[in-house]
Amino acid sequence: MPYFRTVGTVPRKRHTQFRQPSGELYYEEMIGEEGFSSTFSLLYHRGVPAAFSGSDDWPLPGQELTPNHPIRLLHLKLHDLGYGEGSDGGGDGGAPDAVRHRRLVLGNDDVRVSYVAATAPSPLYRNAIGDECLYLESGRAVLESVFGAVEAGEGDFVVIPRGTVHRWVPAGDGPLRAYCVEASSHIVPPARYLSRYGQLTEFAPYSERDLFGPAEPLIREGRDVPVYTKHRGPGPGGIAGSVVCAARHPFDVDGWAGCLYPFRFNVADFEPVVGRIHQPPPVHQVFEGRNFVMCAFVPRMADYHPDGIPVPYYHVNADSDEVMFYCGGDYAARRGSGIGLGSVSVHPAGLGHGPMPGVMEKALGTTFHQELAIMIDTFRPLSLGEAGLACADDGYATAAARVLDQLDPSLGARPAG
Repeated sequence: MPYFRTVGTVPRKRHTQFRQPSGELYYEEMIGEEGFSSTFSLLYHRGVPAAFSGSDDWPLPGQELTPNHPIRLLHLKLHDLGYGEGSDGGGDGGAPDAVRHRRLVLGNDDVRVSYVAATAPSPLYRNAIGDECLYLESGRAVLESVFGAVEAGEGDFVVIPRGTVHRWVPAGDGPLRAYCVEASSHIVPPARYLSRYGQLTEFAPYSERDLFGPAEPLIREGRDVPVYTKHRGPGPGGIAGSVVCAARHPFDVDGWAGCLYPFRFNVADFEPVVGRIHQPPPVHQVFEGRNFVMCAFVPRMADYHPDGIPVPYYHVNADSDEVMFYCGGDYAARRGSGIGLGSVSVHPAGLGHGPMPGVMEKALGTTFHQELAIMIDTFRPLSLGEAGLACADDGYATAAARVLDQLDPSLGARPAG
């Protein structure tokens, strides 16, 4: 995070005696990045945070990845995924939660993308591999963590630093639908948005005022508290799961100070860049991790050059796979392809893509884009998880060719698939 915050009670000087009302010392804990050399926070616990009373295996189901070969364009229909016994991600057949019931859609060694529709509170959880960013497609929830609570809802990105013990508690009537991005690195604002001292600049499409973290401590009591932990290990992709029991509830922090903590950012607060001619995708970037970026295509004015074409030009991502999650409005360039709300398109590196045939002419004169899509570009190829295989639309790879046939009947009919 680019700015410092203090929540609750902390000593004036770090690494010094700081006593609880009982007279006992607080137990200072550092959560930091890159050893002791980068962003960190110091937390003040009532109990010893490194006391564990046991551990057990947490089998992580459905973590295998299948290469996209032969290479093809992909359309994945996330709303077709089910959450019941046998496909719940936890194997218990109970109501789905936002941790154990995620289903793996796409992934590589840098990033994994999952999807979940949760109705039940999750257990305590930490990702010890990398940061997480959950985009909330719909529903509301409270993120509870050692840093405090953050209320979140539709359109929020919620970024959770690596190693943070937390849980998701859905609120409201409908399920919490979350598009889950799990990195093997940190997820941060793009470097070009930051001054050399870490402040978001005037040229950034959002500011610190748009970022909301915990406002007060969150205290819970308990002993031998299970914490579901995802960590490096012997499973597929070098990922394993364990249930580690904390001797005392981790939510015993009376105060913390630093620049590392969970926060939310609503996509409606992203300020889009528009121009006389069509702007390239980097202007839509929100966050970045190692070997991937995240972007948001939000409602905005269309290109206003008198001869402008207000849809993307055809392009080849020579270095990256492009993943688009369509979660609002109507994405003009994909009309006629079968793409709808809840869809994900995957355009692999090296294969050109762009508007569906006929869309450019129909888009002329457009003055406003009423669309919402979250994009991830990865610089290493993505493979399909079990959920991606389960909800794939096999006709998408040839959809543009079939539409082209309809526009030019002299070419003859083309079969689906």
